[in-house]
Amino acid sequence: MNMTTSKPLPAGYSFVDVPPDLETYLDLRRSSGLSPKSPAQGTGALTGSWAFCTVVYTPPRADLGSTSESQVVGMTRVFGDGGWYFVVADVVVLPAHRRQGLAEGLLRRLLAKIESDAPPGALITLSADEMGRELYRKCGFVETAPKNIGMWIRPYE
Repeated sequence: MNMTTSKPLPAGYSFVDVPPDLETYLDLRRSSGLSPKSPAQGTGALTGSWAFCTVVYTPPRADLGSTSESQVVGMTRVFGDGGWYFVVADVVVLPAHRRQGLAEGLLRRLLAKIESDAPPGALITLSADEMGRELYRKCGFVETAPKNIGMWIRPYE
C-alpha cells in the first residue's frame, strides 16, 4: 500500500472534502482530546487551510419512514503555500468512532489530494504527538531527527 491508498470505509461512513462549520471544528478538537481553540483561532484554521477532509457518519435507518441525522465524526486539514510546503494538522476522530481506520483514511485522502494537485516535489510535514505516531509511520512519515528537529515558540504563554 503506498502513502495515498486507503481501504474502503465501513458502512455508514463517507468522506466530504470540505471543512466542517466552526462549531463542529471546535467541538471535534475538544471532544477528541486536542487542545481547545477559540472561535478566532478556529476561523483562521478554517479559512487558512489549503485542503480539508471530513468523515461523516450516517446511522442506518430503523425503517424506511425514519430519517437518519448525519454527523461529522472526523477531520483533517493541510495548510501551506500550495507550491511545495504542506503541513498536516488536526487529524481527529471522535472517540466513539475510532479503531475503524477512519483516521488513516482521512490522512491518506489528504495525501492523495496533495499528490494530485500540488506541483511535484512537495514537502509534507506534521507535528506528531505520541498518540498519532504509529498512524503517521504507517502512512509513510519518518522522523527527521537528528538531521532536523521541530521547534516552536508560543509567545502568549
